[in-house]
Amino acid sequence: MEALHVLIAGPAGAGVFATSNMLGKTLLRHGYEVFITNEYPSLIRGGQQWALVVASAESPVYSHRRRVDLLLALDKQALGSNLSKLGSEGLAVCDTADKGVEDPRVVPLPFREAVKELGAPTVSINTVGVGAIVGALGGDVELLKSAVASQFRSREVAEVNVKLAEKGYSMGVELRRRVRFQLKRLSSSRRLLIDGNSALALGLLAGGMTAFFSYPMTPASPILHFLAEIQREYGIVVFQPESELAAINMAIGAAYAGARAAVATSGGGFSLMVEALGQAAMTETPVVIVNVQRPGPSTGMPTHTAQSDLRFVLHASQGEFPRVVLAPSNPLEAYELGCEAMNIAWKYQVPVIVLSDKFLAESFWTIPDLPRLEPEEGRVLRGEVQGDYARYRLTGDGVSPMAVPGTRGALVYANTSEHDEYGFGTIDPAVVRAMQEKRFLKLRSLRAEAERKGVKVYGEGQVVLATWGSTTMVAREALRELEGVKLVQLVWLEPFPAESFAQEVSGRKLLVVENNMRGQLVSLIREHVLRQPEGFLGRYDGRPLDPEEVVEFVKMHMR
Repeated sequence: MEALHVLIAGPAGAGVFATSNMLGKTLLRHGYEVFITNEYPSLIRGGQQWALVVASAESPVYSHRRRVDLLLALDKQALGSNLSKLGSEGLAVCDTADKGVEDPRVVPLPFREAVKELGAPTVSINTVGVGAIVGALGGDVELLKSAVASQFRSREVAEVNVKLAEKGYSMGVELRRRVRFQLKRLSSSRRLLIDGNSALALGLLAGGMTAFFSYPMTPASPILHFLAEIQREYGIVVFQPESELAAINMAIGAAYAGARAAVATSGGGFSLMVEALGQAAMTETPVVIVNVQRPGPSTGMPTHTAQSDLRFVLHASQGEFPRVVLAPSNPLEAYELGCEAMNIAWKYQVPVIVLSDKFLAESFWTIPDLPRLEPEEGRVLRGEVQGDYARYRLTGDGVSPMAVPGTRGALVYANTSEHDEYGFGTIDPAVVRAMQEKRFLKLRSLRAEAERKGVKVYGEGQVVLATWGSTTMVAREALRELEGVKLVQLVWLEPFPAESFAQEVSGRKLLVVENNMRGQLVSLIREHVLRQPEGFLGRYDGRPLDPEEVVEFVKMHMR
């Protein structure tokens, strides 16, 4: 697959991410498949950051690569720090004052002079730069202008930036002979360029969410910001309380009252929610918890990625109770599983945890238009109840009829202590045993759903590469260079789809890649399938795995 890799780098506040958005939109409007990811330090102010934009005309882009074709450096430090990522035939552009190194691949252009001519703020050199990149690529200037204009809410600011982009485009045209990759106008159907956080939020809405509570925590905060902006349009309640503890207790209270509720946080915030997780389990209150992982322990690396909370969310809280853990790998799955999480929570009256991570949450992928999904109400009683009502009635599948407070004819008790069918506290051994067994009866149906939907397979071969979450996209990119390799993705991690997984890996060499140090999926495979994988590759420096290192790892085990 021929793909274009453009790196945009600069200091915080220089518009690095805005530039990647403008370039990504321009490429999307040309009809290309686009992927965007980024890296930035956890600082209130300052520091260097970058964004990588990848485009392909031939097939979907699943992930990043180490080498880049073009570098747009927005200051001298960005040029010096990132020049080593540029391929031998690559091209770097920067302002004339920022060159600082003697390298034939570096082309200085008068970005700041163009900004000065139009009386625009100095920070606007990023728009001149994106214009130069599109000009060098032979792109359509009208598509560039429309993408730049859509980036700014103020009409006046947009008009100035469109002029800056045109000036940059004229500079870039002079470089076309030096750039191998040239853009074409491609025909394509309607597609979206969307990040994992936004897609997950839309999935929760598709699942009927009417109340969302969250205390800001990177990298989950954009879900709160996104939903807060559209809450009036969708008629939902979005509230930021004083802590994560308050957030999940509000969600449980809202769900008890009949609202389909969710929270979003990262590992540190989930730690604070653990006691309330048990409360939701004991009261059998449906709630969805989104955990967008970052490296820990403690504050860890707030703006980086990891897959190290898997064992934590599987065992969090005291006591034993059924829960569901789902892990999307890309925005389309984040949307679909966001909706499914809400439906499972209400169908089975259990807590459902969606395990995302920074790489998925803040990266953008091109996906088809989102499918229409519908909420499923579950066994909920509204309006009026006839006859004797017991909130925790013993049933054949463990799911009791759930009336909400205010339902005529129903006295609705919720009790965090062990209770009888009516919700009254009890220490009677027979009743305690019956209620615990009732809650675990739900696992029978949940396991059947996990076996049916919990495993995805890509390719075929005698070597199996097992993954979960966003690492799946890195592995799919690596798969382009591998023959005889079958990729098996675990979408459901609790209940674990043991039979489906065992069937897919039977008689094959099994390798596992994931974004943690000790192989948490490896341990789950040992536990549920009684199989020790022949190889494990983990990365735990806060960065996603590179497709290149996955290819090297697999080839080493195929020799």
